Amino acid sequence: MFGKLLKGLFSGGQSSEPKTETVATVVHEGFEIIAEPRQMGGQWQVAGRIEKEIDGDRKVHVFIRADTLPSANEAADHMIRKAKIMIDQQGSAIF
Repeated sequence: MFGKLLKGLFSGGQSSEPKTETVATVVHEGFEIIAEPRQMGGQWQVAGRIEKEIDGDRKVHVFIRADTLPSANEAADHMIRKAKIMIDQQGSAIF
């Protein structure tokens, strides 16, 4: 109990780990885009993963941006748009 109180005082009352929510999974050009916005204060940070199986090995690119939006769905939609652009421009070089 005392430890919880101290942690709350020194962390500003917020958990050190942001709340993450998997909102959508989309396939684009053979890449799997997993939108996982993170709750930061009263906003949602644009975040997720881009994944693809290459030569039997699962490659993962973690995607976190500074952009924040009012809802998890808006942040997920924005992440998917940005990920598609990144895939179209870089392809497998993402990994």
